[in-house]
Amino acid sequence: MVTASAPVKVDVGTDQLISHAVHFLGKSKKDVVDTAIREYIDNHRDEINAGVQAALRQLDGSSESAISLLTDVPVDQLQDHGGMPDASQQRSPAPICWITRRA
Repeated sequence: MVTASAPVKVDVGTDQLISHAVHFLGKSKKDVVDTAIREYIDNHRDEINAGVQAALRQLDGSSESAISLLTDVPVDQLQDHGGMPDASQQRSPAPICWITRRA
C-alpha cells in the first residue's frame, strides 16, 4: 500500500535539529517528524480539544455565528461592522438546472 506524503516546511534551525536526531537515532527524517508530531499532539490534546469545543460553541447554525467565527468578530459586534443583510434583502440561491444533451 502506497501512502501519500506532503512536505512540511520548517526553519533552518529546526531542520538541523531534525538532521542531528536522524543521524543519532538511525531513523529517517520522515519517521522522526512523524513521531514528533504525534507526540506533540498527544501532549497537547486537551488544549486542542478545548479549542475545538470553543469553536463548536460559537456555531449555532446561523450565518452570524459562522461570520463571527471566520472573522474573529464577536456576534454582538457584527452590527458595528455593517451587520448582516435582512432576510428580505438576501438573494435566494440559484435553482439547479439539469442540461441534457439531445440524442
